[in-house]
Amino acid sequence: MADSIAEERRQKRLAQQLRANLVRRKQQAREREEMREKTGHDEAEHPQGVPAK
Repeated sequence: MADSIAEERRQKRLAQQLRANLVRRKQQAREREEMREKTGHDEAEHPQGVPAK
């Protein structure tokens, strides 16, 4: 019985982490899109502090 309770808690914790990661990735994608719209280029292609070649 204790194993099933521990497994259930582990599964809930994992699901919570996955949801948090998804929310964070969506937020980062929104921020990148806003940056693209403002600057006309992708921050990932030309990170700040690194001159474009």
